[in-house]
Amino acid sequence: MLKQDLIEKNPLRILNPGAEKCSDAQRMGLVIARAGIGKTALLVQMALDSLLRGNQVLHVSIGQSLEKTKTWYKDLFKGMANTYDLENITEIQEEIMRNRMIMTFNATSYSHPKLEERLSDLVSQGVFDPHCIVVDGFDFSKADRETLSAMRDYVYDKKLQVWFTATARREDTRKSTDGVPAPCHEVDDLFDTIINLKAESKRENLVLDIIKDSTGRVEAGEKLDLDPATLLVKSS
Repeated sequence: MLKQDLIEKNPLRILNPGAEKCSDAQRMGLVIARAGIGKTALLVQMALDSLLRGNQVLHVSIGQSLEKTKTWYKDLFKGMANTYDLENITEIQEEIMRNRMIMTFNATSYSHPKLEERLSDLVSQGVFDPHCIVVDGFDFSKADRETLSAMRDYVYDKKLQVWFTATARREDTRKSTDGVPAPCHEVDDLFDTIINLKAESKRENLVLDIIKDSTGRVEAGEKLDLDPATLLVKSS
């Protein structure tokens, strides 16, 4: 029941209507924000939500150590338990983490073909077959459309749910017609769901703004608050 409590109380359920199902349809999603706002925290919460549903999750960390990534999961899971006043959750934490794999890359060594090759080996050997992949630290300023199109084809071919983070810069004011900031303003059509995480002067919390969704399962314009102290999503 504790796992179900965590699933039902997680405000991120708005991204996954039909929470009673273990799996969601394939989707390529994007979380974009300025540096230091909380992109990694949000990505880890998405991964935890999928893990709690019984899915295997691959966390691809670019430019961040294995131990640092593990600490994100440990701290955010503990924060979720404290926020919802749940006790005796150590067993659940150990259980779901067995379905998580972390793959680290240096910023200069990462490529989508290399990721696909490693993942293909894991799946073919029966070692790991994820439903959800989160990619943290990918540099969209150096990405070409062909690479991202190939990744989208892969996501749909394998029926995966994949989420990326992207860093927006204050000095770059370019935006797509849908309001997606640079450096993703020219490739926003390749993503099914795009979330902009930002600080607004009129709100004490950070704002999670769903600026695009083409899955039909989320209403664009939906907003949630992110507690700047705990980096946990909470209901508005």
